[in-house]
Amino acid sequence: MSDRHVYEYALVRVVPRIERGECVNAGVLVYCRAKSYVGARTHLDEARLLALDAEVDLPGVRAALRAVEGVCAGGDAAGQAAQDDPGRRFRWLIAPRSTIVQPGPVHTGLTADPAAEADRLLDLLVR
Repeated sequence: MSDRHVYEYALVRVVPRIERGECVNAGVLVYCRAKSYVGARTHLDEARLLALDAEVDLPGVRAALRAVEGVCAGGDAAGQAAQDDPGRRFRWLIAPRSTIVQPGPVHTGLTADPAAEADRLLDLLVR
């Protein structure tokens, strides 16, 4: 049996002015059903975001990214989602919404270590 499992991931994007269609990748969500894993890694390049919109609400964006990490972590940090299984929390996070912090499309891959994959994807796609 293979030690690699299917996982899903989506970028977390910051879209400061929806009418312009510009965004900054600020994180990645990873879900692996076989490992009961859901995780988020975030990194906000504030200078890049301010270049798109000098008046963006940076504290609000930071708070939204912390909330995404909290939902993935579960427990008290997940709020109402605390009792949900990892898959349900992932599906809630990737649902389309009309806020500044938005999920991107879902992609798939294979991994033996979903937490390490989250770190790799953050470095590759966000930093």
